[in-house]
Amino acid sequence: MHLGVVTPMANEAATAVAFVDRVLAACASFRFAAVTLYVVLDSISRDETRALLEAHAVERPELNVVWAPECRGVADAYVRGYREALAAGCDWILEIDAGFSHDPAEIGLLLDAMPGNDCVFGSRFVNGAVNLGTPWRRTISRGGTALTNLVLGTHLTDMTGGFELFTREALEHVLARGIRSHGPFFQTEIKAHCRHLRFTEVPIHYDSSSHKVGARAIGEALVNLGRLAERRLARAL
Repeated sequence: MHLGVVTPMANEAATAVAFVDRVLAACASFRFAAVTLYVVLDSISRDETRALLEAHAVERPELNVVWAPECRGVADAYVRGYREALAAGCDWILEIDAGFSHDPAEIGLLLDAMPGNDCVFGSRFVNGAVNLGTPWRRTISRGGTALTNLVLGTHLTDMTGGFELFTREALEHVLARGIRSHGPFFQTEIKAHCRHLRFTEVPIHYDSSSHKVGARAIGEALVNLGRLAERRLARAL
């Protein structure tokens, strides 16, 4: 089994190397034939993050620094990372936010839950989870989850989180369906495409918001939710 881990970074020089080492350490106790961490950076990152990671990759061959100036945001960066992992033949693909908003020590929770499933979703709201995000972010996430479950017929406690694990086949299924959102809603779009697959949720510890959610992002989310609702009515979702 080859595990691919995908995480975009931007302007995170203060924590980038420590985060990489923590992620790789968390994966080391599992008997994968190979583990590759794909860190995706684009032109938004203007500090020393890229230089630090490229230097660190000399010592850590498991680290693959992907320079992707064509990316227009976090959704594009994740998709680029997914495609890198699939092209390398990874059997399972894990996504995790950088900056320690997700705890690398909890990677094992997702890996342990994967056998028998197509995907495992880390949840900030299932019993046992700890969510230290801002009250506004918690409200947006809970409200978005409730609305999406109502409109799309999904049944997750957290439709907007970004700590998740897929089999190769599940991720290929998602990419074949298409990810059209360029904002935070892309995580919801991914989960909507997984609604007929075998999945489970595990409780996670969430410590901060990795990006702001403003009126523009909410507007884009509503537009894309409407698009997915139309696809559901047409039995294309």
